[in-house]
Amino acid sequence: MSSYDTNLAAEFHVLSTLYRLGADANLTLGNKKSVDIAVILDAGDSLTIDVKGLAGTTGWPIDNLKTGTPRHFVVFVCYHGKIGDPMVAPLCWVVPSNDVAKLTYNAPGGRKLMRVSALKATGDKYLNAWHSVLRDDKAPFLGASLAEL
Repeated sequence: MSSYDTNLAAEFHVLSTLYRLGADANLTLGNKKSVDIAVILDAGDSLTIDVKGLAGTTGWPIDNLKTGTPRHFVVFVCYHGKIGDPMVAPLCWVVPSNDVAKLTYNAPGGRKLMRVSALKATGDKYLNAWHSVLRDDKAPFLGASLAEL
């Protein structure tokens, strides 16, 4: 599978999740863009999301990532080497763009990477943190434990 197909799969997964949570989310069109999804919260109130998909297990190149922008989020979607198996759900980390720089690995040669290990090290802070892009009244079950559901 090409990296373009991986990113499309990741974008549609994030879009589907947002719809399931009641968000008014819209996929943006184009191949070279820094905003993949726009979320309308209310009249005049919106936010943007950049989606990064990873078929493997190591990390995402983020050289072209727009960071440090308020109301902009990056969702890192990892298929952990099982992108071809539709029974395996990817892991998603929802990271405010202001937090991306402190998690970035500057690789030799000047590449910037977001490593899976860096996101795993944050515990549950960003893992499935959909509440950070949605108001709690839009998805009241986000704070519920599995036993409560």
